[in-house]
Amino acid sequence: MTEDSVGAFIPGERTKRTGAASGPLAGLSFAAKDLFDVAGTVTGYGNPDWAATHAPAIRDAVVITQLLQAGASLTGKTKTVELAYGLTGENVWQGTPKNPAAPDRFPGGSSCGSAAAAAAGLVDFAMGSDTGGSVRIPASYCGVFGIRPSWGAISLTGACPLGPDYDTPGWFAQSATMLRRVGDVLLPPGDSGALGPLISVAEAWANAEPATVAALTPALKAAEALFGPALVTHVAPEGLDAFYEHFRCAQAEQAWTALGPWIAATNPKFGPGVKERFDAAAAMDPVKSAAGRAFRRVAQARFHALLRGGAVMIYPTSPAPAPLLASSLADQNKVRERTMGVTAIAGFCGLPEVSIAAGKVDGAPVGLSLVGAPGRDRAVLAAAEALAASLGIGG
Repeated sequence: MTEDSVGAFIPGERTKRTGAASGPLAGLSFAAKDLFDVAGTVTGYGNPDWAATHAPAIRDAVVITQLLQAGASLTGKTKTVELAYGLTGENVWQGTPKNPAAPDRFPGGSSCGSAAAAAAGLVDFAMGSDTGGSVRIPASYCGVFGIRPSWGAISLTGACPLGPDYDTPGWFAQSATMLRRVGDVLLPPGDSGALGPLISVAEAWANAEPATVAALTPALKAAEALFGPALVTHVAPEGLDAFYEHFRCAQAEQAWTALGPWIAATNPKFGPGVKERFDAAAAMDPVKSAAGRAFRRVAQARFHALLRGGAVMIYPTSPAPAPLLASSLADQNKVRERTMGVTAIAGFCGLPEVSIAAGKVDGAPVGLSLVGAPGRDRAVLAAAEALAASLGIGG
C-alpha cells in the first residue's frame, strides 16, 4: 500500500478494489473522493455525523464501476470538505490534506484529498467532483491537471449531491495524457475535432492578480502558437461579481433542497465556514435564488452561442495561488468570492473546463483553463494535451 505522505486518504482502513485484468486503464491506480459510493462501505462525505447516520452503500457509484471495468484499481477514498461545500480544502474532523506543491498553503477544495493524492503521485489519477470549482481550483492550487466535464455528460448515480443542476464528476492527473485517457473511458462519444478560434476572456484576466497573469502569459502565447491569435473578448458585461452572486444564490437553494432535510433532522456539527454557508442556504431569499436561475438561462444562451462553432476560451483557472494556511476566514472568503466569479462561467453554463498546470507564483502553482462548448470535452482534452506537450509539462 502506498504510504499517504500528505494525508490525502480518509482515516482508517483503506477501501480497495481490484480492477479488471484487461482494459484501457489496466494496471493503473486511482483514488476516489469520499462522496462516491463503494459497495459495502459507508460514504462519509467528510462529516462524522453524516457517516454515523448513513448505512454502507449497496453498490458502487457508476463511475467507480466504469473505472474498475476498464482495469483501474481503487486504492482508497480521499478526504473532502464537509458535504463538498467549500473551496479551501479544510476538514477539521479528518485533517486537511497537505498541498504537495505548496505545503504552507491550502490544497483547495472540496476535492482536496484527490488533488493531493494525484499531486503527490500516490495514484495515477484521482476522482473528485465539481459544483462551483471543486476540481478546477484544487487542480490549480496543487499544480496538477484537472477537468470539470460538460454537465450531465457522466453519470453521478451513486454520488452524494450538493447542487444537482451544477454537480459534475471530475478527475485529476499529473499529465494531460493521463487526464485524456480517463476521459476516453468515462466520456460519451463526442466531437474531438480541432478547436478555434481562441478567445481570451478579458474579465477573467483582469480579475487575476498581476503575478498570476505574468506567470501564465507564456502559456497563453504557446496556445496562440497552436490555435492562432487569441481574440480578446468581453463576455461578462454584468461583471464577475454578478456571476458570483447569482451562482451563490442559485447553488445555495439547491444545496438546502438536497441536504437541508438531513441537516434539520440531525443538527450535525460543522467546521468553520461550512455551518455559515448552510445557514445562509437555509435563509436564502427565494427572490434571489429565482434571479440566479434566470441569470443562468441568460448566461447559457450567451456562452453556448459564443462557443457553438468550436471556439475555446482561455483564462486563469484561479486569480491567485492557494491561500496560505495562516489566512483568516475573512480572507479565505474574499478569495472564494473572487474565484467563484470565474468558475461560475463553466458552472452556470455546463461547459467542459480543463485546468492546466501552467505556471507558478512565488513557487506556488497557478492553472490555465481551456473551456469549450457543451459536449466538446474530448476536443478540449486533446487541446490541453497538445498545449501541455508544447510547454513540456506533465509528460
